[in-house]
Amino acid sequence: MSDLATTVHNERTKLTATWLNGVAIALMAVGGFAPTISYLAATVSTPSPEWLTTTSAACFGFSVALHFMARKVLGRLRS
Repeated sequence: MSDLATTVHNERTKLTATWLNGVAIALMAVGGFAPTISYLAATVSTPSPEWLTTTSAACFGFSVALHFMARKVLGRLRS
C-alpha cells in the first residue's frame, strides 16, 4: 500500500476513534453528571434516587464501553 493510502487510512481511523470517544464523553456528561448535579442542586423535579443511580450507572457503563471501542479502533492503525 502506498504511503499516501496508509496516511489516509490512519487519519480516518483516528477520526473514527475521536468521534467514538467524543460520544462517550457526551454520554457521561449528559447521562451521568447532569442528572446528579441537578438532583444535588434540586433545580428540577427530582427523580427517585434509584432511578438516578441506575441511569447514571448505565450511562457510565456505556461511556466506558464506547471509550474502549475507540481504543480498539486505534488498533487498526498501520505503520
